[in-house]
Amino acid sequence: MEKLQLGKIVNAVGLKGEVKVYPYTDEKEFFEQIDSLLIKNGKGKEERYELEHVRYIKEMAILKLKGVDDRTAAEGLKNCMLFLYREEAPALPEGTYYIKDLIGMSIIDEEKNVIGRLKNVIKNSSQDLYEIEREDGNGTFLVPAVEAFIPEIDFDGRKITVHLIEGIMDLA
Repeated sequence: MEKLQLGKIVNAVGLKGEVKVYPYTDEKEFFEQIDSLLIKNGKGKEERYELEHVRYIKEMAILKLKGVDDRTAAEGLKNCMLFLYREEAPALPEGTYYIKDLIGMSIIDEEKNVIGRLKNVIKNSSQDLYEIEREDGNGTFLVPAVEAFIPEIDFDGRKITVHLIEGIMDLA
């Protein structure tokens, strides 16, 4: 079964077993929509944990996991990755996508010329950035993931149309 990466545990919080999570989702509130998740430790072992509650500090999600009841147990999960099986994931609102589904899509300009492929999505505080690997092999460039620059995403054709402004492909 396919898994979605939700985030990374970056630290313990307080004394009662809460963990601070750097979310890989567009909205940290995603964690409120799920009942449990998988945690993969550094040795590759996965374990399912139920969520007892969720709260937030700035852009970080603070999770209380069932069975993690003190700071020592929470610290033991530091640097672990959080996952969810795709089948268990809540439906996404229209116009939002899983990054995993975007990676590798062809990037075309408005004249339908292939200019590269989507290499990465960089999470940024103001907006995401699409890192595009150039078709000619001359490196990568960044495009803001906003409608002004990304007028269309065609999932069936696996293509993302970009509006290129002068000089944007020269910025690395």
